[in-house]
Amino acid sequence: MDGDPAVEPELDSFSLTFPLPYRVAFIIVLAVWAWGVNLHYLYIIGIDVPSLIRYPGRSSPHHPTHHLSTYRLATVLSSIYAFALLVFWVFTHRDPELVLRWDWLPVVYLAVLLGILVFSPFFKSLSHSGRTRLRATLKRISVGGLAETKDGRFGDILLADVLTSYARIIADLYVSLCMFFRSEGGGATARPDRGCGGTVIVPLVMAIPSLIRLRQCLIEYGRVRRGRMNETTGWGGQHLANALKYATAFPVIIFSALLRNSTGGQPPPPHYYQAWIGACVINSFYSFYWDVAKDWDLTLFDSKARNSPDLKAFGLRRRLHIGPPSLYYLVIALDLLLRCTWSLKLSPHLGRIADWEGSIFVISLLEVIRRWIWIFFRVETEWIRNTNVTGLDIDDILLPDYHNHNIQGPKYADDDDDD
Repeated sequence: MDGDPAVEPELDSFSLTFPLPYRVAFIIVLAVWAWGVNLHYLYIIGIDVPSLIRYPGRSSPHHPTHHLSTYRLATVLSSIYAFALLVFWVFTHRDPELVLRWDWLPVVYLAVLLGILVFSPFFKSLSHSGRTRLRATLKRISVGGLAETKDGRFGDILLADVLTSYARIIADLYVSLCMFFRSEGGGATARPDRGCGGTVIVPLVMAIPSLIRLRQCLIEYGRVRRGRMNETTGWGGQHLANALKYATAFPVIIFSALLRNSTGGQPPPPHYYQAWIGACVINSFYSFYWDVAKDWDLTLFDSKARNSPDLKAFGLRRRLHIGPPSLYYLVIALDLLLRCTWSLKLSPHLGRIADWEGSIFVISLLEVIRRWIWIFFRVETEWIRNTNVTGLDIDDILLPDYHNHNIQGPKYADDDDDD
């Protein structure tokens, strides 16, 4: 951030054109489009996402598909976004004084965006039941809650995992609002102050998604311990290992905050930097291993299973629905690469660039793209687990035939009208 050429002390050059609130809104709108693409492609290859998350099926083939309803919502959100951004550009002309004066406009758009997504009583013709389900799920998982399998457990896990990739976006949303409401400073469109509200608040906000998933893992562990343990369920150790994975995010957040908030104008102690590198390495490679071996059920790290003749290709699995084996290898490599974007800061030259506002935005965007790709393979894995007659994992339940439009699930007010 400090290396980004400043137009004046309150403003960096990137924020002249693309202030922080608009960057946050851009990625939120992009997420709606990405979810639509997830639903659409998985629908094409015969994977019924709504049934996996226990979302009601269409009662009539004449009703729009779930992905079409999502595209409609994304189109409306994008249209309002484009209008708000164009109006901002017309009235500010990249003039620093005007950019700071018009900071209320992107904040108003953020309020409208969140209102449409979360407060479903409005715009009832616009994917009303889908937004109602989103609000109910967010309310449940916001305190680390987890539904039972029959009530949409997988949907809770999926959304909570997505939130971990949006931790920086959630923190930037807080920063935008904090800068707008505080009495001093340039407002929401000024140079982002990630110490707004104190040095502890932003790291705490970033830690919330990982805390949510950690608690969900502990809930699953408790359910295993209270149930009838056998060879299939195990003793719940995998849930503890998963909880540990999310716990490895906390040292990264803590040491990042210590490095950023070093006082007295002096560089932070070297051991802070070394500890931060160690924390990043552990978190990145632990998470990468879990993506491949646990979330996607690939055998790459299993020395015995990866050479099995039953597999489609070395290190993969018996059933591949998303694409050819080469695509899986490409995604594995890409997942590792994007898990390690922090390593840019290890370069003396790239490290300074990585702290520019434009670079922070690109890195956040890359993490969102990584999660979008991850969803395809995570949902595919869940589908395979649920449609395998043998070797069912804990909590897995066989689903109805994909073409059955009467799958039961939580019912919402206007499910017969729209998504």
